[in-house]
Amino acid sequence: MSNLWSKMNRREDPNIYEDKDAHLSRVLTVKDFLALGVGTIVSTSIFTLPGVVAAQHAGPAVSLSFLAAAIVAGMVSFAYAEMSSAMPFAGSAYSWINVVFGEFWGWISGWALLAEYFIAVAFVGSGLSANFRGLVGPLGLRFPNALSNTLGSNGGILDITAVVVIALVAFLLSYGVSNAARVENVLVVLKVLAVLAFIVVGLTAIHPQNYVPFIPAYHANADGSAFGGWQGIYAGVSEIFLAYIGFDSIAANAAEAKNPEKTMPRGIIGSLIIAVVLFVAVALVLVGMFHYSKYANNAEPVGWALRESGHGTIASIVQAVAVIGMFTALIGMMMAGSRLLYSFGRDGMLSKWLGKLNKHNLPNNALIVLTVVGIIIGAVCPFAFLAQLISAGTLIAFMFVSLGIYSVRPREGKDIPMPGFRMPFYPVLPAIAFLGALTVFWGLDIQAKMYAGIWFGIGLVIYFGYGIRHSYLNKKNVEKSLTDLDRAEAAEEGEDNYSK
Repeated sequence: MSNLWSKMNRREDPNIYEDKDAHLSRVLTVKDFLALGVGTIVSTSIFTLPGVVAAQHAGPAVSLSFLAAAIVAGMVSFAYAEMSSAMPFAGSAYSWINVVFGEFWGWISGWALLAEYFIAVAFVGSGLSANFRGLVGPLGLRFPNALSNTLGSNGGILDITAVVVIALVAFLLSYGVSNAARVENVLVVLKVLAVLAFIVVGLTAIHPQNYVPFIPAYHANADGSAFGGWQGIYAGVSEIFLAYIGFDSIAANAAEAKNPEKTMPRGIIGSLIIAVVLFVAVALVLVGMFHYSKYANNAEPVGWALRESGHGTIASIVQAVAVIGMFTALIGMMMAGSRLLYSFGRDGMLSKWLGKLNKHNLPNNALIVLTVVGIIIGAVCPFAFLAQLISAGTLIAFMFVSLGIYSVRPREGKDIPMPGFRMPFYPVLPAIAFLGALTVFWGLDIQAKMYAGIWFGIGLVIYFGYGIRHSYLNKKNVEKSLTDLDRAEAAEEGEDNYSK
């Protein structure tokens, strides 16, 4: 039993990861990471979640849910900034926790993030599809239900739009991150302009009575979830939190950053600040335009609100740019997810095939797997169901990273390089960040927690059935043991010869 425990807690040498990731090209700058972060954070969520969460949980106080979620995400982002600055490896939290806590804990945090990326790809594809159909609907172009909805939902078989866009982004990424980054930078600017256009036009259609009462009275929804009061705001935080997970996608690409000691903190913290301002502004404008109840089960509330307030042309422009801009979120999520899968293969935790790079030093094998799984999940899981599942996996990884600061800080400047950014208010803030992430996780509904438990059960089976025996750390220890045994036998043989 002690031998098993020691295997689970064996730590990777950070220099090994640096060598393994050396083949990845360091081409991404602060501008690229800001675009990647804003493009991933300010994505499907900003055009969908403010209305959905207002109708289901918080009413006009949905902006407080966004603000509270941003505070927790902001504290965790400081931990991410320090970790990625000190250890700019592919795989983000998975690789860091491998170094600071050990192989098993790294696997758990990485497995949690993998759920995020698998589901986020499907979620963004689904949101893009809903906005695209809302855009072309007024033109008389309507998809049959079988090709518009997920399996078993309103006569659906396959959301064909989501499938096509996920495949297109995978095709773009297969040609390298430099090309993807250039596309990302342009699309992010367009998307931010679309968000600002909605805010400016929406301000002219606000009805102050829609803000009263700002925090509706509490009651339980039919499904048992909370609406109104601080309970409703809290429920909104847990559902909204997925909106802020994009900074993890920045960290996952740290091995491809120029001057990562400065690039990573600026990209992570800068993109989060921009996103918070935009999210809160959109939420306030949206609930001011129409009573929050009007947004129930509406996957494209921004476009709907503009059309219903008489701004059909602006709605079409904003929604067109939004649909195009949602490609940026897919680019960010699929870049990060494929790098995480590559890291699993690189370390022998999953098939070595995933850890292979092509002749252009790109992890396209991992990209293929991420694309196929994302398409399958998107085909069978409805949009609302995906939202909380993304948050569950991410929050667990966030808790690990927050606590990881206590382990990495004493090693900085020794076997781990001194980072260009350090989490402020140490040692208090890492603990508060951990508790904040735990509190948000606790607010997820029981179904999300149950499916997260099933996902981690599968992860444990894979680890103990495959990863613990095939990991490179295990092979390295076996080789070291054999070498030590050979030396001992040689020494023993030498002593025998001497005695003779």
